[in-house]
Amino acid sequence: MGAVLTTHRPRPSTGRAADRVSRDSKLRTGLALLAWLGLVAGTHVWGARLAQRDPRIRLFAAPLAGGIHVRPWDWRLIPVLALAGLAVAVGPAVARSLPWRKLLWVSFAAAGAWAVGLALVGGGHAIIAPLTTRWDYLRDLPLVGGPHDFVSHFTGRIDSYTTHVRGHPPGMLLILWSLARLRLGGPGVEAALVIGGGAAAVPAVLVALREVAGERAARSAAPFVALAPIALWVATSPDALFAGVGAWGACLLVLATGREGRRGDMLAIAGGLLLGAGAFLSYGLVLVAFVPLAVAVSRRRYRPLAIGALAMAAVVAAFAWAGFWWLDGLRATRRIYEAGAARYRPQSYFWLGNLGALALGLGPASAVALARLRGRAAWLLPGGALLAVAVADASAMSKGEVERIWLLFAVWLLAGACALWRDPPERTAAPARAWLALNMASALILQLVVRSPW
Repeated sequence: MGAVLTTHRPRPSTGRAADRVSRDSKLRTGLALLAWLGLVAGTHVWGARLAQRDPRIRLFAAPLAGGIHVRPWDWRLIPVLALAGLAVAVGPAVARSLPWRKLLWVSFAAAGAWAVGLALVGGGHAIIAPLTTRWDYLRDLPLVGGPHDFVSHFTGRIDSYTTHVRGHPPGMLLILWSLARLRLGGPGVEAALVIGGGAAAVPAVLVALREVAGERAARSAAPFVALAPIALWVATSPDALFAGVGAWGACLLVLATGREGRRGDMLAIAGGLLLGAGAFLSYGLVLVAFVPLAVAVSRRRYRPLAIGALAMAAVVAAFAWAGFWWLDGLRATRRIYEAGAARYRPQSYFWLGNLGALALGLGPASAVALARLRGRAAWLLPGGALLAVAVADASAMSKGEVERIWLLFAVWLLAGACALWRDPPERTAAPARAWLALNMASALILQLVVRSPW
């Protein structure tokens, strides 16, 4: 019998495949860091030249609002440095080992502590100072004679309000008026509400990420979502509260897409009501709907979207019945906005400048994470947020100050940080800690160098 000779093409060894993956990862990492640095540096230089030519654009720490003012190193750095060191040392391990519900509470607490710790570098007054300026909500509190009168005449009287009230729907001032009626008024209570709301966005993002990409992804992202540089504007900007409301509204709709029957419907109603209420805190919050929309389209689950939209419409109808039509308010705000500092701010710059400010809020590690992100499921949340950012950027209603205005979207982009810590854990714990340290260091540097109005 003749022997049958067969030849087999040798398969590449596991080691060679791993080397190729490693090289690809390093290339993506390097390109992402260069892109992040180039965007930040480029928008800073360009913006600084614009501000030098025309100071009326009021952008002296381009691409961020505020000015360059280096703070001295003193004892107030010690608590925040200790918090950062502890987070880097044990944060990734805690995220992997804690029971899920405890992890959500710890993430919430860590986000609040990180925001407060960074703010206190500027002194004890830094927590409430941004809320007591002549541009903020508390100044106009005496103008609210009653909720119906305020809401029904809000658009007609919009020119008489302070900058932040004119730039938003009437919801935030209604909340503060209600708190004052309950003897809970004042900047301290508002600061607690704002910081708590901003910190509450963290567990919302993690719950939604667990729903679409699994618990390992959510646990991997937890330290980065809780301890991101955007904490600089959580303490203290009311936009942090808006981000928390929007995050939970979107999260509940995301959960609804994965559940059938009455439970799914109730989640969709709750999410729609929250997004509807949020639309009367910030006009831009409606764009957060792109996040659950991306998930629903991917899963082909349109019933939760329809139910959520009806719940949102109910909130809009309630305000319309009270005398405030959302679109009229938006048009009035746009008129005032375009007549203010925006008329000195060239749109050609802010298409990129806004992205530079967003990049600083996310930190360099987030740029690397988005470059490494794999899989449709993991991309759903940051992908929806990127679409929202694109629409907001193109609207010409976001010429600067997006480090706080876009907190709504930034919290969802941070979900991509799940790509920074891959299995097996023992091989990636050290790099995860390094990326976390880099992001926290970038936040601390910004706090020491930039004097922000928030």
